[in-house]
Amino acid sequence: MRDDGWDSIFSQMSTFCGKHEILIPNMDDTFVAQGRSRCKAPEVTNLHYFRVDIFYSVIDMQFQELNYRFNEVNTDLLLYVACLCPNDSFATFDKKRLIHFVDDVFLGLKSIGDLAQTLVQTRRNDVYPLVFRLVTLSLLLPVVTATVERAFSAMNVVKNRLCNRMEDQWMNDILLIYIEKDIFNKLDNELIMQCFQCMKMSRGKL
Repeated sequence: MRDDGWDSIFSQMSTFCGKHEILIPNMDDTFVAQGRSRCKAPEVTNLHYFRVDIFYSVIDMQFQELNYRFNEVNTDLLLYVACLCPNDSFATFDKKRLIHFVDDVFLGLKSIGDLAQTLVQTRRNDVYPLVFRLVTLSLLLPVVTATVERAFSAMNVVKNRLCNRMEDQWMNDILLIYIEKDIFNKLDNELIMQCFQCMKMSRGKL
């Protein structure tokens, strides 16, 4: 910005002044400071005054303020985050810079599950809760999607054209047994009958 920013901002200023009919001083003329004696004032051109005394001074002040507010670690962090910018199909993506930023404990991870375990072990899940939530959702999404698909498939079997008036609770109970049939097949039928017989709402003995 300090080296090649003057031409760009001067072009924009010239366009703005020409659009609004504002007089642009000749950059080669000698600059005359208002309120100062010409004898004591140094002889500089308008270009030197606007470029060095104003433009460069403002840029240096901004750099000093940024250096005061952002130390070297924060500056590197901003540069690393900028590598993840999705503009222009991740044109600024820099793999080497991101790997340099990663701690040694995260190197060698092979899956998202390993990343989740490492975040918990290093307690980084408390430091980066949103990242940990995103990782958790990415792990749960395949399981949840498969469960929902199984539930809809089972519903088409249980609630067909002949049984389309069952209540929600009754349908939920049947769907649970149908979906988790591998678990319910291991239960003893005699034990189920005894539990049902002990219920107060049972009408008769089985």
